[in-house]
This record gives sequence, C-alpha cells and structure tokens, in this order.
Amino acid sequence: MTRLILADDHELLRSGLVSILESDPDLEVVAVCDDGPTTVAEAARLQPDLVLMDVEMPGGDGITAIAPVLTAAPSARVMVLTMFDLDDYVAGALRAGASGFLIKTTPPRELIAAVKACAAGESTFGPSVMARLVQSYVERPTAEAAPAGAAELTPREREVLRAMARGLSNAEIGAELFLAETTVKTHVARVLLKLGVRDRVQAVVVAHTSGLAD
Repeated sequence: MTRLILADDHELLRSGLVSILESDPDLEVVAVCDDGPTTVAEAARLQPDLVLMDVEMPGGDGITAIAPVLTAAPSARVMVLTMFDLDDYVAGALRAGASGFLIKTTPPRELIAAVKACAAGESTFGPSVMARLVQSYVERPTAEAAPAGAAELTPREREVLRAMARGLSNAEIGAELFLAETTVKTHVARVLLKLGVRDRVQAVVVAHTSGLAD
C-alpha cells in the first residue's frame, strides 16, 4: 500500500484527486492539506511514501515546502502538481528535491500510473515538461561543475544517463540500447551512486547543469 499526502488549496480539485487515487486499492490518501506548513507537519506525523504538492498555496508556495517535507519525512518522495507554463517552478522544484511532476490535466489512469511510478523510484515527468526543463538549462549562461564521481562513469553509464536526461523510462532505455530492463536498472543504480544523488530526477538535474547530458 502506497500512503499519500495531497497538498492543494483548491477544494474541488483536491476532492477529485482523492476520489481518483483511492479508486486504486494500492493507494491510500492519509491526509489532505491546503497550505505548505500544514503539509510539512502532516508529513512529519504520518511519514507518507509520497506527497503530491501543489505549486501555489497559502503560507508559502509548494516549492518552499519541498525541502522541509523531505527533512520531516526522509523516506518520502515529492511529486509536484504543475502546469506546462511553470518553467521556473519545474527547475526550482528539482533543485529542492522533487522526484516527479504531475500535470493537473493528466487523465485518471495516467495519474495513478504516474503516482505509482514515482513512489517506486521511476522518472515521472513527461516529454513536454522535460523539453521545457532542458530549454531552461540551455539558456543558463554558465554550466556547473560535475560531481567528482562523474569521472568514474563508464561509457555505458554515460549513455544511460543521457537517455535518462531525455526522460526515457528504464524500458525505453533498454529498447534503445538493446539492454534488458534489469540491466538498465543496475546501470541507473550505479549512476546514482557515482553522482551522489538520491534518485534519477536529481541525476537528470546534474546531467543538464554540468553538461553531461550533451
């Protein structure tokens, strides 16, 4: 059972999301919140598996609340509720520790699949969000230095990282590189370890800010 906290200040949307999520027997919404501070407090109390976080809420935006949520519930993951035109929020959320992005107009079946994927550690932002994120980094004036561990990446691991940076899933990477999905998972785990990041989304940030995605 995946335990969720939903943070959104729009009551109608919140109710609809709860109904959709709890239609799946493997998902349980353990709390709903309408502001950042309450979300942090509930995350500390309930220790959820995943927090669905709206961007704009009273008492500080959802981006500001991401880091405190992850401090309060270290094993939790955060998926941001966003729209296509929030480029700055996407980059900021990644830097704060978000592990995925959910477009508010996502169809119910895809919503459930995305939530499960994020809770399981998969990449959960689609090509449209990825394209905007990449563009925001392309427009940055300077690149940041790659982590020291990047020098230890093998050629195959670099290929996998570049594929991750394009938003490909493990299955898609396997098909493109002619690898078994289990082999891809092993390469991804090694990439995360060498880069010193907690998940594949943070690896994508490193890839784009340091030029490893080129």
